[in-house]
Amino acid sequence: MLSLLQARRDWPGALLAERLDISPRTVRRDVDRLRELGYPIVAFKGPDGGYRLDAGTELPPLLFDDEQAVALAVALQIATTTGAGIEEAAARALNTVRQVMPARLRRRIDTLQVTAVERPAIRPNPQVDSSVLMTLSAAVHACEVLRFDYAPASPSGAADDDRVGSPPRRVQPHHLVTWGGRWYLVAWDLDREDWRTFRADRITPRTPTGPRFTPRELPGGEVAAFVAGRFQGSDRSGEWPCRGEVILDLPAAVVSRHTQDGVVEELGPDRCRLVLGSWSWPGLAATIGRFDTAIEVVGPAELKDAFAHLARRYADAARDAPATPPPPP
Repeated sequence: MLSLLQARRDWPGALLAERLDISPRTVRRDVDRLRELGYPIVAFKGPDGGYRLDAGTELPPLLFDDEQAVALAVALQIATTTGAGIEEAAARALNTVRQVMPARLRRRIDTLQVTAVERPAIRPNPQVDSSVLMTLSAAVHACEVLRFDYAPASPSGAADDDRVGSPPRRVQPHHLVTWGGRWYLVAWDLDREDWRTFRADRITPRTPTGPRFTPRELPGGEVAAFVAGRFQGSDRSGEWPCRGEVILDLPAAVVSRHTQDGVVEELGPDRCRLVLGSWSWPGLAATIGRFDTAIEVVGPAELKDAFAHLARRYADAARDAPATPPPPP
């Protein structure tokens, strides 16, 4: 009924009963129930008398099942870190929603602490069971040692940090994060005595959890910078291990559209400077080589050597390849 009342301004009582396949008496009873819940439904008289959902001065109580409440909490927590200018409003909304939740559901939401590290997803991401996310976030919130089985990477996609699964793992969970549309657990691995990131879709928690622990200081202090640095192949705060500078014969506006982590400086209408990082020098050279234009390497020497290395590799590949007609212009 509430959905129908939101779909149009006025609903004759008889038509509402027909659409819902209920009696006019049941319509009146359901309207009274919605009013009790705080929805401002007014009745209008006349030959086709009926009901209208009026504008209220306060938001009526919201009804969520458990899964909807978890989804809403996750969405609002991620919204507080998007940098889209809605962080404060999202935090207030999360606090408002929390206040109207029953105590049982409020406790579950309070254990869910998520940091969103922004990065576009480049491939379809596996789904994570919400119960796994709740278990991980509860362990983070309670500072309890977590034990879990960790599935090896599939042939179609290697693990992003720990490449070999060796269950069971024993970790001190630090934070639950999203990166490129995937969920990860940042934790101190007790057996390896090092910080690790674990794909949540590969985690199967074991119960019960272990003893409580005093949280360690994360390198750099910021979880977002730490995760970004790990996925860039560095333990430093978000810095690439290999960083180079080139000049391209392309407009800065064109280069910037295809460069997520680089710094682009305009040098003229069709010329720009690009400073970019990567996990290796050949990887950096290959990334810059995507731009179909002349490339002038400013430095360092390792980047020039990487271009020479790739040039020899591509030349060898071209010699070994069968002759083919040139591509169309």
